[in-house]
Amino acid sequence: MLKKIGLGLAGLFAVLVAVVLVRTFTYGGTSDLVEVELPAPPEISTQLAAQHLSEAIQFRTITVTAGDPRPGTEGPWLDLHAWLEATYPAAHAAMTRETVADYTLLYTWAGSDPSLAPLLLMAHQDVVPVNIGTEGDWTAPPFSGEIIDGVIYGRGAIDDKGSLVALMEAAEALAASGFQPRRTIHFLFGHDEEVSGSGAEAGIALLKSRNVSPVMALDEGFMVINPSPLSGGPMAYIGVAEKGYLSVSITAVAEGGHSSTPPRNSAAVRLSRALVALDETQMPADFSRPPVKELFEASAGSMPFLQKMALANLWLFGGMVEGQMAEIPAANAMIRTTTAPTMLVGSAKENVLAQRATAVVNFRIHPNDSEADVLAHIRDVTGDIDGLEIEQGTSGIRGQGASPVSATDTYGYGVLAAIAREAGDGADVAPGLVLGATDGRYATAITDAVYRFAPAVLSPAELTGFHGTNERTSVENMGRMARGYAQLILAMDAGE
Repeated sequence: MLKKIGLGLAGLFAVLVAVVLVRTFTYGGTSDLVEVELPAPPEISTQLAAQHLSEAIQFRTITVTAGDPRPGTEGPWLDLHAWLEATYPAAHAAMTRETVADYTLLYTWAGSDPSLAPLLLMAHQDVVPVNIGTEGDWTAPPFSGEIIDGVIYGRGAIDDKGSLVALMEAAEALAASGFQPRRTIHFLFGHDEEVSGSGAEAGIALLKSRNVSPVMALDEGFMVINPSPLSGGPMAYIGVAEKGYLSVSITAVAEGGHSSTPPRNSAAVRLSRALVALDETQMPADFSRPPVKELFEASAGSMPFLQKMALANLWLFGGMVEGQMAEIPAANAMIRTTTAPTMLVGSAKENVLAQRATAVVNFRIHPNDSEADVLAHIRDVTGDIDGLEIEQGTSGIRGQGASPVSATDTYGYGVLAAIAREAGDGADVAPGLVLGATDGRYATAITDAVYRFAPAVLSPAELTGFHGTNERTSVENMGRMARGYAQLILAMDAGE
């Protein structure tokens, strides 16, 4: 009897191993990807593109709060607009330019075939400030645009004047070569993406009022990462969605009084219990739906065997995978709605008990969740704590849900994938979820196909320049981006 049981268990184990291995070896791939042969773009000078980015960085188009630039501080934006017109004469001769919401630029390059849906290409003019006291930590002054050993330093080099300049380099080269588009092309350059995106929002609203429905919209977001932390090699990520944004105020109410005779379960303690509960009970992860499902499948070919095996068999290893990803902030943010307590307010004096203790908790909403899901989660997790008031944020950055997830089986995505592979010297391509906010979220009002990608190659170290010290990009990247954008325009103009 025991021998039979042992043989049965061995058989079950063998079947389990076989299932795991079969699923591992057949896991992954992008069979729905449209393969595209890229056209040859006109000649574009990499060195001149880099020099132009250097010049653009020197315009201090800094935004700090919604409503910037304030009256009297708009000079850098106006100077940048004049510089664009002087630097790209062929593009400006070929296109019309409108100003929206005072400082956002909308260019239209009219196509010859009005039956073709237009192409929308986006970037933004503004940059974040440099933290006071850190200027000396930069290799070159942050608004100098200095080029040192093939690297362009300065605020906006990768967020997002690099893309803006590269788009204009592509338009200039195409216009100068005599290119006449069949498909109308719109360039939308928002002026305040870093604080509210009201300029891009107004630009999209204007296009919507004109019944413009683009075949595709492209904005900033991802690029080619080398090495990628997911695979260890170069990998291009194309953003097919971005997370939403919601801030919630949680207030604990209790009796105040003198700190010499404190009660148990004071307002500060109740609030602390609520924050600990939210931290320890995160919103659920979901690996079964896009974009996370597609990201893992497309990346599988470059993964180490054990990593691939775990992702191919989430029915068995799901808990382990989620636990490991939860320990890495960027990975955790990719698989769930994140919870971040950011602001705390309590008593006005050290020896006075707070009657109202408030925390602002910022949630970045995953496409699998909604704003209502987040509020329900908060109430569920903190339901056993007395004296709590929960209110959706009414000040600060306006909240909104996650964007829709754009498809990966379209011709436009195929074009971007081909450009990404070329920019990354054969890098694998995978769809990704953009963790921050871009102006591209507004474009979802007029098109279902919104992607977030720039054909540049950056290392993990260079990525720290986003909103940080020593923001920089290589001269070579400016050539890659200008060439890639020109190829995008030509390929989308040729059609499927």
